[in-house]
Amino acid sequence: MPVSEVKNLADTEPVVGRIINGKARAYPLRILTWHEIVNDGLGSVPMTVTYCPLCNSAIIFDRRLDGKVLDFGTTGKLRHSDMVMYDRQTENWWQQFLGQGIVGEMTGKRLKTIPARLESFANYKKRAPGGDVLVPNDPGMRRYGANPYAGYDTSPTPFLFQGDLPKGINPMVRVIVVDGQARSLPLLRERGRVTQGDLVSTWRAGQNSALGARVTAQGRDVGNVVIRRTQGGQGDGKARDVVYDVTFAFVYNAFFPGRKIHVN
Repeated sequence: MPVSEVKNLADTEPVVGRIINGKARAYPLRILTWHEIVNDGLGSVPMTVTYCPLCNSAIIFDRRLDGKVLDFGTTGKLRHSDMVMYDRQTENWWQQFLGQGIVGEMTGKRLKTIPARLESFANYKKRAPGGDVLVPNDPGMRRYGANPYAGYDTSPTPFLFQGDLPKGINPMVRVIVVDGQARSLPLLRERGRVTQGDLVSTWRAGQNSALGARVTAQGRDVGNVVIRRTQGGQGDGKARDVVYDVTFAFVYNAFFPGRKIHVN
């Protein structure tokens, strides 16, 4: 649906926004929380948009691999509290957080990730006033806009997770993962802007948590993260979005045990 026709999304609600070659589409978490996977295409790129609520991990993958275009679904299984996907072409199982095959002939292979932003609907509208927004075919199929995980991201420990917890940081603190490295969201929020080499990370208020209040639009403000890579030392004017993930500290520690999470 064209963004101008969407009336039931609050400006602060989180969406996964993707813009490529002038075409734009947003995938609201109020929908992804219930379905977790959307197979789609934008321009000439077949994509799978994924969101694992228990990890708060929103990642877009290129569905092309080894000459096939794969269609993904959820197995209903969890590993480290993270969604395990499968593809309908080979029936292999895939770890959502890593985009890696874990069962079947594709074991060890990785899907290519596509840069996108986890952003407020207001920010998406500003970036893409002529863009589209995913809407459900049947608005009554699920309780869209309601959060079945109310209070989850402020609970003391993760749900259905029995592994080791990270040291020196609350396991439910959001961390930003880029290039395999993690930095706490509160650190970026405190500073507003962090530059690491050619990476520029910024935080601005105005996005609800999808995992806090019973109604998505009423969740606490966790802010908007944008991460861009500068080109040729020209600053933000010559920069491009990079792949990043805003997940929980326990998730990063589960898949990268012992690896440092930067908190200062």
